[in-house]
Amino acid sequence: MRTAVITPLAEARDIVKRYGPTTALADGRLTVLPGESHALVGRNGAGKSTLVRILTGLQAPDEGTVRFDGEPAPPLTDRDAWRRKVACVYQHPTVVPELTVAENLFINRQPLQRGFISWRRLRTEAADLLATWDVHVDPEARTADLKVEDRQMVEIARALSFGARFIILDEPTAQLDNREIERLFTRMRALQDSGVTFLFISHHLQEVYEVCQTVTVLRDARWITTAPVAELPRRALVEAMAGESLEALAEQAVDPRDVDHDAPVLLEARGLTSPAYENIDLTVRHGEVVGLAGISGSGKVELAESFAGLYTPSSGNAQLGGERLPFGDVQAALKAGVACVPRDRHDQGLVAGMTIGDNATMSVLDRLGRFGFVGTERKRGFATALIERLDIHTEGPDQPVSDLSGGNAQKVVMARALASEPRLLVLINPTAGVDVKSKESLLARVDSAREDGVAVLVVSDELDDLRRCDRVLVLFHGRVVAEHPAGWRDHELIASIEGVDHHG
Repeated sequence: MRTAVITPLAEARDIVKRYGPTTALADGRLTVLPGESHALVGRNGAGKSTLVRILTGLQAPDEGTVRFDGEPAPPLTDRDAWRRKVACVYQHPTVVPELTVAENLFINRQPLQRGFISWRRLRTEAADLLATWDVHVDPEARTADLKVEDRQMVEIARALSFGARFIILDEPTAQLDNREIERLFTRMRALQDSGVTFLFISHHLQEVYEVCQTVTVLRDARWITTAPVAELPRRALVEAMAGESLEALAEQAVDPRDVDHDAPVLLEARGLTSPAYENIDLTVRHGEVVGLAGISGSGKVELAESFAGLYTPSSGNAQLGGERLPFGDVQAALKAGVACVPRDRHDQGLVAGMTIGDNATMSVLDRLGRFGFVGTERKRGFATALIERLDIHTEGPDQPVSDLSGGNAQKVVMARALASEPRLLVLINPTAGVDVKSKESLLARVDSAREDGVAVLVVSDELDDLRRCDRVLVLFHGRVVAEHPAGWRDHELIASIEGVDHHG
């Protein structure tokens, strides 16, 4: 008896893509079957983003073929044909925040009546579309006011309305907490049952096991393996991504050192209160790394951003090295000795049109030259030293920062923070969306800052980031509810974060 051959919904074969001297993909391959959730994993720079750009028709491969339902992909110029085949929901929104949900769903294709937009039909059609795909969002809500998970569902509904049944989710959980992730996965499973196929890109391997049936691994711009998730143990998956055994990776990790409890206090905050947090007392010593953990909405990010000068608390005060810390003024905070790696490297961390060198030295130009004049060679030398120190993979300081992979872009943001030789380093989700190796390199910088006597605050949803901390404070509904010294067990910290072991 012959087995029926299933035609792949999407297929990329022998894909090669070069950008100048750089080969972004040497052997890209992907076969996605209808109705599955297929994971695409690999370290930053492995070629995932390049493959997605080719699969969505944003770029043509130099070699190789893309097919949908067994048919060749449409020409690049036919955007409507591509929209009927595939859509990508990125970590960063592609909706227009100021428009309503209904307007975003039908942007550039609003229903017309006698040559004018029919707002009534627009609202009705939007409500019908949302109901069809079981998306519970008010069509008249302003998109900027939506939670991240709801905005993602609006983007998925918009893609489905064009006729696409193949949706690429690029790091969809990066800005979600555990409950929101679980809701996203429930919706994904329901959409799968309705005939939608997903390509799921994530650095959280646990999620791959929870929501995907098949996984493809890329490494160093090449296809390594495609396997059923159930048949690929986590250990084998990490080794396929890293090209090294787990033992070799573990040897590269640095053990946190003993805390010097006699070291003088560098940061001291008393009674800090704002709409996001309440009555926070906090101290960080010279050379101490303190973690802030909590679900989204716990106030942890706003608290950290207050120290970096982004917010002014309504009451309370803080001192850094015995001097009052200025709130609500980023430049004044920088002058006072605070450096920050912000939560969103794209919007807050990097200037996309500028070079790596310019981005890395932006905060220290006054130190590199007098009266605002900076010698090009001096700046290049300083930037090159930072590039080497952080192991940023680049052709040099003149390369545009927009060319970099996520891990290397984050290293540039870290380089700039360290360039000002801060006394307090505030890191907000410093390894979000970066691969295993870049993560190790970024966290090693935390260790060297600690050795230099810097006070470090690490706000993160990643347990690996928090493991480097000397202690972790857990916030819940704006209050500190628990403190865990180094050596905590995962389940203990997760219980505190989720509010399982306290009543708030």
